[in-house]
Amino acid sequence: MAWFLALDVWLQALLAALFMYFMTALGASFVLFARRPKESVFTLLLGFSAGIMIAASFFSLLLPAIEQAGALPAYLPATVGFLLGGAFIVGSDALLTRSKRTFAAVGDRRTALLYFAVTLHNIPEGMAVGVAFALSPLAPAAAYSALLLGLGIAVQNFPEGMCVAFPMRAKGMSPVKSFLFAQGSGAVEVPACVLGALAAGLIGSLLPWALAFSAGAMIAVVCSELIPECFSSGKMLASAGVVAGFCVMMLLDVALG
Repeated sequence: MAWFLALDVWLQALLAALFMYFMTALGASFVLFARRPKESVFTLLLGFSAGIMIAASFFSLLLPAIEQAGALPAYLPATVGFLLGGAFIVGSDALLTRSKRTFAAVGDRRTALLYFAVTLHNIPEGMAVGVAFALSPLAPAAAYSALLLGLGIAVQNFPEGMCVAFPMRAKGMSPVKSFLFAQGSGAVEVPACVLGALAAGLIGSLLPWALAFSAGAMIAVVCSELIPECFSSGKMLASAGVVAGFCVMMLLDVALG
């Protein structure tokens, strides 16, 4: 542990980010060994994904945005950022719907939107860890808090990797391509984390807005895409998946956050 604390802040952030990315890739790798899921399993997985994203949007994004508002009224970045994130996804959905292009690379428009939202929310999460490491020279306990935050995000990245990979697999994508796209959604955390550590002052002031923006984007995707699709295939399985996914993510965030 001493050798880690002796490293430069940006190196600490880089190592933490690489571990976070590794956990995303590890979760996504399960698609390489699993068969294409049946409709009932797919419904359960979609519900589980929705539950994870709902819980992550609050415990990992919106709540930290409120806590890190600083001198601003706590509701301001949370509310404005959340509305902008939701509007961004609604607008993106409208553009994708009107577009004549196909989304064969990621399955279909719905899968593309899910992939986009998960990748988007990983950026402020990575920045949050980087900013936390940037504060560690000011207080020894801050380094342990940053490590704990990185560990919490890494653990939640494991089911997130699966929840991106399996919908792509269910839409007919090959296991290898599903894995490559899913692990890519977590790769953005690496540069974001290092950037957060190197530019802590600027990123720190923008972080609450970015966190709330990502929360709004995730909730919009859940409401417009995941919930309608999984509940159209089976209300009981979908409900069980949502509750299970929410509980798993809540447990990880509360226990490790």
